[in-house]
Amino acid sequence: MTKKQDKISEVPLKKAAPKEKKPAKKEAAPKEKKPAKKEAAPKEKKPAKKEAAPKEKKPAKKEAAPKPKKLTKKELEEIKKEAEKTLEEELEEQLTDEEIENFQIEKVDMERLTNKICDVLAERESSGMFQSELWKKLKLTSRDGSRLALKLERMGTIYREKILDKGRWTYKLILKKTPISTMSIENAPCLVCPVEQKCSLEGEISPRNCQFIEDWVLSEMKKPTKAK
Repeated sequence: MTKKQDKISEVPLKKAAPKEKKPAKKEAAPKEKKPAKKEAAPKEKKPAKKEAAPKEKKPAKKEAAPKPKKLTKKELEEIKKEAEKTLEEELEEQLTDEEIENFQIEKVDMERLTNKICDVLAERESSGMFQSELWKKLKLTSRDGSRLALKLERMGTIYREKILDKGRWTYKLILKKTPISTMSIENAPCLVCPVEQKCSLEGEISPRNCQFIEDWVLSEMKKPTKAK
């Protein structure tokens, strides 16, 4: 053996370092058990679909109203005349002349009533009076008053003037003929004349030259006139 080899053999051999032991693998933690899946709640049953309400039937289309017929001038005049008709005019159509002329109100003195109407109208002279006002004054119904007005007109005692008053057609009654009144001869000397049998137009004693009549006329003229 050579010296070189001896030196090599004398060098102590290094011991190989022991390998570090790898730490033991940690035991894997037991996996947490996943909670059991909740049982799916039973699905709520959807309410049954409501039955569709029956559709309302659309109303049938109205038939177009026929266009009003154009009235003639004569027809329009007749309609206007009908609208302006008064109770008296209706009665005239319903009653005969005889029924109007013989009209009587039960338990009423017609002659006295007629004279009273004439007296009231005489106070109004030519201005006349609304018949409704007159019937109210005499406490007569409009129907009785209207018949009486027609009767007096037939007799020639009054005449009626048709007037539009407050949107309504009515009549004004105007005295046409003043009835005879005994008041004008109440104090006449002829009623108590002592020589009445001898009095005549051509005789010695006559109304033309009677002193009694002259005195009576003068006394009547001096009396104050009655206020209307």
